[in-house]
Amino acid sequence: MLDKQPAIGRFAPSPTGPLHLGSIYTALAGFLQARSQQGLWLLRIDDLDSPRNVKGSADSILKTLEAFGLYWDGDVYYQSRHIDIYNDVISDLQTNKLVYPCTCSRKTLTAGDRGQSQSDVYPGICRERQTLPDVPYALRIKADKRIITFQDKLQGPVSHNLAEQDGDFIVKRKDRIIAYQFAVVIDDDLQHVNQIVRGFDLLDETPKQMYLQQLLGFHTPGYMHVPVIVDEQGYKLSKQTQAMAVGLTSPHRVIFELLALLKQNPPIELQQAPVSELLSWAVEHWNPDVLKNAHAVSCDF
Repeated sequence: MLDKQPAIGRFAPSPTGPLHLGSIYTALAGFLQARSQQGLWLLRIDDLDSPRNVKGSADSILKTLEAFGLYWDGDVYYQSRHIDIYNDVISDLQTNKLVYPCTCSRKTLTAGDRGQSQSDVYPGICRERQTLPDVPYALRIKADKRIITFQDKLQGPVSHNLAEQDGDFIVKRKDRIIAYQFAVVIDDDLQHVNQIVRGFDLLDETPKQMYLQQLLGFHTPGYMHVPVIVDEQGYKLSKQTQAMAVGLTSPHRVIFELLALLKQNPPIELQQAPVSELLSWAVEHWNPDVLKNAHAVSCDF
């Protein structure tokens, strides 16, 4: 599938703060995958979770990508401008009785699942609800017993029983915010994305998105889950672990080091080369296969 269609990839950061090293690393991998096939690389801002958005972060993300030579194609896509589309699709699912209201709280589920081996699997408490509750509720998609299988370009074959391993999952939260799992599927279809490059930590989320693609009759993209960058303690670099914003003073040095973390072995003579030259070399020599079956890489800079 990846070889038969024009490559269209995307990068979708959240405007909850500046980009950190792990974000640039993932962006670089996606950029190289698309550009090595003369494809498009799109930029999407995941700004649906408005309470967590930080003012000015979206502009900071754009400036950071530009500083690192990671130029996107077309206009920036903001999820917050497509809420009506998400809600229209949810309305269709409600009409077809494929979603239902759920009033369960995290505390309730935790208490009810004590002693069970798979406490993350929703037990279906509200599944047979026939009327809308008069208290805040989320909307859950009904998961059937189909087995979701796919071949990840780096991580190999994946087989997942959604009903047994996840249960019915949320597509719209109690605060009326569209869930990322749901929005991203619609966004990828609207933007004709056919290649998704992202971190290994999101591999387990892929079957949920593929299930939605199947329910909605959407094309399923090809997936490539690259190893994530971890710190000395083995924790993924992320905003949740207070990862520092990536510096903009020496973007060529950062790109060189990230290419090394991606096991691309950039020649030492390019260590002081400008970003544009580094990226030209990287696009020409991009070889993601050296990352096969790798889940994490350690960062010491």
